[in-house]
Amino acid sequence: PDVIIEALFDDNDGQDHLQDTLTDDTKKLSLDGSEKGDGVQRTKPDDGPKVNDPRLLPDTFLQRTAKVVYILEKKHSRAATGFIKLLADKNSELFRRCAMFSPVDHRVPRAYVSLADCPPDFVTRPEDYANMLFVCRIVDWKEDSNFATGQLAKSLGQAGEIEPETEGILMEYGVDFSDFPPEALACLPQNLPWVISLEELAKRRDLR
Repeated sequence: PDVIIEALFDDNDGQDHLQDTLTDDTKKLSLDGSEKGDGVQRTKPDDGPKVNDPRLLPDTFLQRTAKVVYILEKKHSRAATGFIKLLADKNSELFRRCAMFSPVDHRVPRAYVSLADCPPDFVTRPEDYANMLFVCRIVDWKEDSNFATGQLAKSLGQAGEIEPETEGILMEYGVDFSDFPPEALACLPQNLPWVISLEELAKRRDLR
């Protein structure tokens, strides 16, 4: 509607009086756009031709699209820490072969892992591993599947403890925290205790 009229009534007597007043005022309002001073703004119809072919539109109105054709380098380690659970459907064929890996990081998809990679008594005693952290590596993710396919790498320990949580973070980000090889340790001073010589101190800036 071009005009909306609202009124607030306190009682029935006042309602009848205001209703008559509103009726008289409504007659005075002209909804004809040809009269001057009606105060109603109307938009003019767009008589210009509409462009249905996107090839005729300027480049500023187009959204560029692309398609991934090749992965040059995989930045993510494909490793994640999380928990393993039995599948909900116990009557399915997949229940006899796989378990569900739920990562702690929700940006990583859930994955099916083989029961052969799980602990031997996981199927009979799954509650024993409800709070156990595992490391899983994603090996595949088919286009028509909601879940990826993963392989359990190792068991870290109880969730919430510092050492398993730290090791899980390092493995997720691909940090090599293994021991240094003997060749690297041979470069260190062998005479202990070792102190910085005065000659070396003269060449360096002391930030201690």
